[in-house]
Amino acid sequence: MINNLRNKIIAFMQSKIEYPIIAAVAAGLFPFVFYYSRNFTLINSWSQFLYFLVYFLVIPIVVFKLAYLLCNKISFFKPAKKFALPFLNFSWATYLLIHVSIGFRIKIIFISILLVLLATFLLYKYFNKVIVFQFVLAIVSAISFLNFFVFNVKNSQKWLVQPDAIEEVVFKKKPNIYLIQPDGYANISELNTGYYNFDNSQFETYLQNKDFKIYADYRSNYYSTLSSNSSLFAMKHHYHNAPVNKVTELYNARDVIVGENPVLKILKNNNYKTHLLLDKSYLLYNRPKLFYDTCNISLKELPFFSKWLAVNKDVLKDFKTNMSINKEANNFYFIEQMSPSHITNRREPGDIAKSEREKYLSKLEETNIWLKQIIDYISAKDKNSLIIIAADHGGFVGMNTTKESLVKSEERDLVYSIFTSQLAIKWPENTPEFDAKLKTPVNLFRILFSYLSENESYLENLQEDKSYTFIEKGAPFGVYELINEKGEVVFKELSK
Repeated sequence: MINNLRNKIIAFMQSKIEYPIIAAVAAGLFPFVFYYSRNFTLINSWSQFLYFLVYFLVIPIVVFKLAYLLCNKISFFKPAKKFALPFLNFSWATYLLIHVSIGFRIKIIFISILLVLLATFLLYKYFNKVIVFQFVLAIVSAISFLNFFVFNVKNSQKWLVQPDAIEEVVFKKKPNIYLIQPDGYANISELNTGYYNFDNSQFETYLQNKDFKIYADYRSNYYSTLSSNSSLFAMKHHYHNAPVNKVTELYNARDVIVGENPVLKILKNNNYKTHLLLDKSYLLYNRPKLFYDTCNISLKELPFFSKWLAVNKDVLKDFKTNMSINKEANNFYFIEQMSPSHITNRREPGDIAKSEREKYLSKLEETNIWLKQIIDYISAKDKNSLIIIAADHGGFVGMNTTKESLVKSEERDLVYSIFTSQLAIKWPENTPEFDAKLKTPVNLFRILFSYLSENESYLENLQEDKSYTFIEKGAPFGVYELINEKGEVVFKELSK
């Protein structure tokens, strides 16, 4: 069988016959597999798969076949026949690879055109050999991707199972709940010191005057929006599913955050209407199946190549509209504002830590204005509400780029700069005595549901208040515990 296949491949490479369909598939297959292997967590819905199947393979098959027929049927095109398929193949493969990797720039486009023309004239005699090489690239890439796919799909749901019957919890109090998430907003305990060194007392006083309790030393369990929020809404640690390769994004994180997660199921079981309000489409890139009752961004608005394009919304305006419509039901709002965000995530940007700090703090001041606007609006419209301001992670201030967080470090202020997160809560009634247990996002909803149900038995299964991240340099690749339950900076590899 292997020898037979080998003989067929050799015969194909030596053949002078042209195969437009094979040439078209060869042009699109490697870019197709490459794109999926590098961006699977962004494009793992069936609608995206069908779109990309047409874009990468079906369209070139139609174009190549039509061009081949034109060169054979119309005498004007016959002199170019020997160059037609090689030119189309090289052009389409180059276009796709640029599109899905580095994006288009004038210089890149100019160089690419020259290379395609040069390759066409030099390699048209060996075109079938080039096709075989393209298929080999696709197969090698597919094998590597298959290893990631099988491992992550196999482990993607086990961690969501709860250790008790909290999904059956019954609330005795049902205030409207507003979870406001300013992305990357550092905690009061770190803003005033360390690399942040910023006086945020004016905003802190504002919160206190609005009856918010500010939780100093609150920090995230994970270093990114997706890894932190998936743990938040699952009320469980995922440990990034202890990956076996260097894929640093949790598989199906977006599906966990905006899909049928334990938190939303509990809220709906207690007759809450749930609303998702986003200022950017980041959480919707892979077109997850929404479990929220409403969302201010429709999946129809999303471009398929959403890695490069985002849908932007005025989340405050959308929130006001939504709130005016939903006056009667018990409502849960998850409101995400991607600000102040964090420092740049470019690789090797140079010595820019100081300027990145200044940019971050400028955005933080803008975020304070936005937070005041939405808090004032909620306070005026819904006086007995439960308002939670909970950031997802820190701003990485002190580093030149967020990539430095993946390098081994045991410097206290740098480690805390990654995980420090703002938490302030306006409780509708007396603050629960057990709120001292609020230390990290993984336990936020479990504590909240204990308060609403007046049942402290759910506190018996709190998760460990530890903080984890990937390490790629300075230690063997893997997930490491960087802050323990006591708040001490450690460096401990996650046991597999």
